[in-house]
Amino acid sequence: MHRTRSRLAGTVALALGAGLMMGLGSGGVAQAADKNVARNGGFESGLSHWSCTANSGAAVGDPVHAGAGALKATPAGLDNARCSQTVTVKPGSTYRLSAWVQGSYAYLGATGTGTTDVSTWTPGSGAWQQLTTSFTTGPGTTQVTVYTHGWYGTGAYVVDDLSVFGPDGGGDTDPEPEVPAPPSGLTAGAVTSSSVALGWDAVSGATGYHVYRDGTRVHKAGGTSATVTGLAADTSYGFQVTAVNAAGESAKSPVLAVRTKPGSPDPNPDVPRHALTGYWQNFDNGATVQKLRDVQDQYDIIAVSFADSTATPGEITFNLDPAVGYGSVADFKADVAAKKAAGKSVILSVGGEKGNVTINSDASATAFADSAYALMREYGFSGVDIDLEHGINSTYLTKALRQLSAKAGSGMVLTMAPQTIDMQNTGTEYFRTALAVKDILTVVNMQYYNSGSMLGCDGKVYSQGSVDFLTALACIQLEGGLDPSQVGIGVPASARGAGSGYVSPTTVNNALDCLTRGTGCGSFKPSRTWPSLRGAMTWSTNWDATAGNAWSGAVGPHVHNLP
Repeated sequence: MHRTRSRLAGTVALALGAGLMMGLGSGGVAQAADKNVARNGGFESGLSHWSCTANSGAAVGDPVHAGAGALKATPAGLDNARCSQTVTVKPGSTYRLSAWVQGSYAYLGATGTGTTDVSTWTPGSGAWQQLTTSFTTGPGTTQVTVYTHGWYGTGAYVVDDLSVFGPDGGGDTDPEPEVPAPPSGLTAGAVTSSSVALGWDAVSGATGYHVYRDGTRVHKAGGTSATVTGLAADTSYGFQVTAVNAAGESAKSPVLAVRTKPGSPDPNPDVPRHALTGYWQNFDNGATVQKLRDVQDQYDIIAVSFADSTATPGEITFNLDPAVGYGSVADFKADVAAKKAAGKSVILSVGGEKGNVTINSDASATAFADSAYALMREYGFSGVDIDLEHGINSTYLTKALRQLSAKAGSGMVLTMAPQTIDMQNTGTEYFRTALAVKDILTVVNMQYYNSGSMLGCDGKVYSQGSVDFLTALACIQLEGGLDPSQVGIGVPASARGAGSGYVSPTTVNNALDCLTRGTGCGSFKPSRTWPSLRGAMTWSTNWDATAGNAWSGAVGPHVHNLP
């Protein structure tokens, strides 16, 4: 900060010669006392001093331009995610407003200047860009509102290092931060064959932490814990942690040596780039009864439906229904193993229309993780599907899924099947959970059926049963923070598979083409394409069989031939 001021004072002639207005005071003359009158412009203190419409903004630790914090804001519906603060200024003075931005459309501006309000914008970029403008205050102006916002129907934008340089208006300014001390108390928690959970003591003044493995930075953390994954079995690693803030990064903590547990090679096959998911019914409801071995070969992920709850909150179990026709549980387990040997992922679905598993405390989160992992080991399931339709608590469901991931390792398959209302914006419990476990999440196959009309990412209302309903609602997830590989389209396999919302396989394929190639769209045409979209899901493989495998026969090859 001090170096910047000195450089401005020493190079004003060069700046004026280049036509810039950097740190100009009254009368257009550079003032040595010019300073940044914005508060928390680096978002190192979360959203302190900032106000965002419709709770659209959040402080994030990645990506950042500098320091350990940034602002990420997501437009939704008719809200453009406007975040602002009021700064104290000096009348009749000129100020330079700038910020670094990344992501989708981003605007930067000032209102209430007393003269001409200003703004500038960019259509977006994957790299950091600096937006810069300047304004002059009126003769009686002592406060100006500076703001950023995105644009309707587009994705999230990120802002960092916002500054308003000009004469001191007499308001409070941020104190110069000091580099924090190195963290102490680094310890290891749960250790598996592929992951290590770490914890450490909080450091005063730190806004984030960096985790190092054998000298290489591998993780950023906003709090005092992190789980490092992707480790080799039965191998020793040295871990260190540093504390960071806007002033810089601390020295590394002392090395903590941890050895991972021995383990056999991951038995779970990889999920293909483009995958077809089907729910297999562990009951007879009038659809074709199948054994697991009978599930159509087009399906890459087979979700066994459903787990059962127990009297212990959060705990699940699995009971093979005699109606399916297995002679023994061992026969079922053999079918699971055979499907996995054929390259399929067989997972256990939790919830459904009639299922109700409550995870709303630390104890229930641990009970879920422990029981789900026990079932994975007993039956050979590759992971779990979250299909809870009676409300969830994102805080504790996130804890449960992270505990399960730490036990199961990086090969665990994690899918979700929320209803349309659950994914209308990033503030819903389901969307919050999906983003919170994004690093271990395989795919979200939202249920585009048994739904009323919903808003698309362009703020327009769409009715179910059309290509626009599929694409405009998928766009919310794609622009809201999920990776395209984590988004799938969930539809019934036949008109009998759901109360409403059935669409033909042709409509599903058109929606997939619209999202990945930009072709086959209806009236809604997204501003860009997402070639790595994961694929599609159906309820169920049994209803698909009842309809002569028409759904998997048409949608399966199309999914597998996406770009």
